[in-house]
Amino acid sequence: MESQIKQIHQQLVSKQVRCTDLIQQKLDLLKNNAHNTVNSLLDTLALNLAAKVDDKIANGETIGLLEGIPFGIKDVYMLQGSYTTASSNLLKNYKSAYTATAIQKLLDAGAIPIVKENCDSFGHGSSSENTIFGAVKNATDTNLVAGGSSGGSAVNVAKDFTVFSIGGDTGGSVRQPAGYNNIYGLKPSYGRISRYGLMAYASSTDCVGPLAKSIEDIRIVLNIMSGKDAKDQTSYASAEINEDSILNSDSIKTVGYFKNFIESDAIDVQVKADFLATIEKIKAKGITVKALDFFESETLVSTYYTLAMAETASNLSRLDGTNYGNRIEAENLKETYAVTRSENFSEETKRRIVGGNQVLSQGFSDEIYLKGLAIRNQISENFNNDFNEVDIILSPVTPSTPPKIGDSLKDPHAMYLSDAYTVGFSLGQLPTLTIPQGTATGLQITAAKKNDELVLKFANFLKDTI
Repeated sequence: MESQIKQIHQQLVSKQVRCTDLIQQKLDLLKNNAHNTVNSLLDTLALNLAAKVDDKIANGETIGLLEGIPFGIKDVYMLQGSYTTASSNLLKNYKSAYTATAIQKLLDAGAIPIVKENCDSFGHGSSSENTIFGAVKNATDTNLVAGGSSGGSAVNVAKDFTVFSIGGDTGGSVRQPAGYNNIYGLKPSYGRISRYGLMAYASSTDCVGPLAKSIEDIRIVLNIMSGKDAKDQTSYASAEINEDSILNSDSIKTVGYFKNFIESDAIDVQVKADFLATIEKIKAKGITVKALDFFESETLVSTYYTLAMAETASNLSRLDGTNYGNRIEAENLKETYAVTRSENFSEETKRRIVGGNQVLSQGFSDEIYLKGLAIRNQISENFNNDFNEVDIILSPVTPSTPPKIGDSLKDPHAMYLSDAYTVGFSLGQLPTLTIPQGTATGLQITAAKKNDELVLKFANFLKDTI
């Protein structure tokens, strides 16, 4: 199967390329790139690790498949000794004291981190414009947004600045930028990969997710990062996904899609036409296609943001400048907290904290927050019923194409609605993969929880079908 990881591995083993030369080439591309994807380069660490790989090869030692492969890290993951800013003013000088479990597993496998990548501050956004480092620019057209919040990660992969990158997906933050930049992006089943060391946005939907240019590279990286972690009690042990197993999609007999997604007034005419054309190609292969009923997009978005804002208000309450962060002194302790948070949090982050505190406050929690939890349970039940009828659910990634840089900041509500087709699968904690086919911003493939392998199977099927 097509795989940059395997191709580079073979080049290293056969001594066609030195690891230090490969890493330096990628660092140079990142340093000079015009898409604003870099928060900080990990050049010293990366070159030291590359030299060790070169020494192993020179000594005739065997290297693992990921040894020497350069990758990027969204700047919300801890990497000991590196700046971890979350693209925020509050943490612009913060250095990680430890390393996230998912990143450590990649390091243990020999992969080389080369960059901390630009993103929406604390993951708050769908365009990667809400960042102190300036907006990330789309890989194809620099006038357009890169998508968010893992925009820098998606663009680095799309432009070949990294072989793969590790993003974070809460409500679509891997899948949507993958679609905007025509690459693969996976949100695994919730709990398949440990969240330890990922700065929490909404803990009940946060997922560690890989972005890459091929299904095989997604599979390789997913296998390395997966597994039970004592530091994350929501994580679970999972079987390795075999390369040969995802080449056979015979078990997929029925595919579903949500009628209201396609019949919505919000969907772009061309996105709708392309999606329906894909459905016809699937039918022509002998697969049964069913139109399914689901919650309205507005209900999904409002439910997701009610719960996500509540969780982020709670999670960010610890950031007050006392233990870490950019503290601003005032007349007294209370004022110090207020000024530190007011001056250092972005407008979008403050909007989400205020919204979250409101839905959790006395008089509102029963009416809004508990209602959101109840609807979430209904969404999960809906998915359980759907996957009794179909093997896979197919959907557009977004209702429309990427907006111009600046437009989303003028209309936050429109930015929230751009997540209409991604947040439902997050609330259901389901494995969902963006593929760069089918519409201008790709397609989403979703399976039942803990059935990540089926998602990759169908992606391979569609690669040869549409």
